[in-house]
Amino acid sequence: MNELNTSSLEKSRAIKLAYNDYGSGQPIILIHGWPLNRIMWEYQVDTLVNSGYRVISYDRRGFGQSSKPWNGYDYDSLAKDLNDIIETLKLEDVILLGFSMGGGEVARFIGRYGTASIVKAVLVSAVTPFMLQTDDNDAVDASVFESMKEGIKKDRPQFFKDFGKNFYNYDSLKGERISEAMLQLTWNLAMQGSKKATLDCIDSFGKTDFREDCKKFDVPTLIVHGDEDQIVPIEASAEKAKQLIPNAQMQVIKGAPHGLVVTHHKEFNSLLMDFLK
Repeated sequence: MNELNTSSLEKSRAIKLAYNDYGSGQPIILIHGWPLNRIMWEYQVDTLVNSGYRVISYDRRGFGQSSKPWNGYDYDSLAKDLNDIIETLKLEDVILLGFSMGGGEVARFIGRYGTASIVKAVLVSAVTPFMLQTDDNDAVDASVFESMKEGIKKDRPQFFKDFGKNFYNYDSLKGERISEAMLQLTWNLAMQGSKKATLDCIDSFGKTDFREDCKKFDVPTLIVHGDEDQIVPIEASAEKAKQLIPNAQMQVIKGAPHGLVVTHHKEFNSLLMDFLK
């Protein structure tokens, strides 16, 4: 495991981000979803490294083995952490790949820092462009996010046990697509995050408006979503992102749930490699 000190400070203490750095060649940064960490990319890392890419996956602050500060879970801070990784590792010609909440980092990074160091972007099951229902945005009612927070406050282990089943559409896909052991691993990863980070990030991914960020994309972009996603509905996310991101291409994986990088990893990896090549 590697650790990177970011310049984001809380009471003069640097935030340490845990990351893996495998392979050589063009760098691709994998940004995990809520409430997991970099271990979620197991099915992608091998494929990418063996295809000649340098693969960097990191734990978002508050999750996995990274620092767990009390504050700093807004997307401006999270995008700055991503920028610190790119600058500290002196990366160029970077491909950004964000899953679910991680798609927000991709969007906010491009919105704030531009694409001088970025050549391609991938949004998978992503929360972009805006998850919250407002007068001008038909999406998810705020009560859904408040209910999630209440569930975590009441019984975080039980909440994530139930959440994992919806994450993978477990009842309909168990067996060949998803095992009980993988469901348990997902629970373990979720429980490694701090409670504070877990709660604060619900507000971040649920209520951050990325619509202006999406308009600033000027690199080839791939959007991948499952049409059976019960966590981030495709109508409120991918379909709208496709309209906002210039020249984006969208691929829908039939029957795939939110956690398609696991359940439909062969289909997803094939789409990803076609796009990268």
